[in-house]
Amino acid sequence: MRENTLRILLTIFLLCSAKHYALAEHDICQSEAYGVSDSLMTELQRDSIQERIDSIEFSKLPWYKQVVKSGFHIHDPQINYPRFPRFLLNVYDWGDRIFNSYDTDYVVGSGKNWKVRLESYNWMESYMLIFAPHNRDMLHIRSEIYSDLGAYLSFMAVSVGYTAKVNNWVRGSTPTSRTNFNFDFTCSRFSARIGWQSTEGNTRITHFGAYDGGKSISYDFNDIKHNSKAGEIYYFFNHRRYSQAAAYSFSKYQLKSAGTPILGFAFTHQRITMDFSNLPDAMKAYLPTLDNNYKFRFTDYALVAGYAYNWAIRPRRWLFNVTAIPSVGYRHSYSDSSEGKKSMMATNLRMRFSLVYNHKALFASLMGKFDGNLYYNSKYVFFNSTESLSLIVGARF
Repeated sequence: MRENTLRILLTIFLLCSAKHYALAEHDICQSEAYGVSDSLMTELQRDSIQERIDSIEFSKLPWYKQVVKSGFHIHDPQINYPRFPRFLLNVYDWGDRIFNSYDTDYVVGSGKNWKVRLESYNWMESYMLIFAPHNRDMLHIRSEIYSDLGAYLSFMAVSVGYTAKVNNWVRGSTPTSRTNFNFDFTCSRFSARIGWQSTEGNTRITHFGAYDGGKSISYDFNDIKHNSKAGEIYYFFNHRRYSQAAAYSFSKYQLKSAGTPILGFAFTHQRITMDFSNLPDAMKAYLPTLDNNYKFRFTDYALVAGYAYNWAIRPRRWLFNVTAIPSVGYRHSYSDSSEGKKSMMATNLRMRFSLVYNHKALFASLMGKFDGNLYYNSKYVFFNSTESLSLIVGARF
């Protein structure tokens, strides 16, 4: 009996000892674990405190400095816009949804808001008089090729830059009297443009009827002035799949080839004077119907209808665009023009092409434009045009 009692007591003692040892080991492990967690917790708390400090410092900045500090991410939720800037942002977001949305299987954005580009813009003007009834009695005049070099910085739809007249840098070149301004806006649904240009002199007669056997000639002719103002706006019917911006603004990528019909409105105001009184009589004898002075001053209001197509030769890499937009409408000739005050039919033609190469953030483009205006009556047909070729290189960031 006594031995059984001792065995029971010994067993209880051993069990209690084992439990105490196990509890002690558990406390040691738990203590070590708590030590590691405390270290991590301290580091996390330090980062959290720094983030709070940065957030407080950010919130104290004026909203426009917050935009700058965020890297111009205008939708950063930390930016504390006042009421009016917030309203403008909401209007922008609404307009972006309505006027700048695409089918992402065909068109995607570049993912960049900023662009910098360098552009070599080369352009010339042409004038042609064809006298009835013989088409051989034709007078052709063209200007010298004007070369402009421009640098531009763009943020989203806003662009600023400077253009220099390269012709004036050339040794021995006479400074040209000319101005040229263009403003363009393009979104998914429509494109709009307004511009004006002014030139004086710097032209050559290249064909003068049957003079010199009807061959091409080069006769300096500076008694000519040209001022024009033009604007147009047109709608892209297939705006979900076709992007004009991919070809001319470099802010989108055309992933699959697509085209679109175009419909819109255009106006043009032209003022052109040509004085042939200083030409040699021997030369004028070959165009007996030529008057000494021609004055063209008219305004066109025309309906624009055409087509544009983007060939996605290699998506995100190569793209080729062709756009043709003829127009027909009403022409008002003013009283101080050779025709006098008169209502006429206006027929004009606009054509564009663009070959674009993209490589990551870089892009390059060869771009051509042709703007022609036709003026005719019972005595002659007058056609004037502006042709240009541009080479553009730039980067998105």
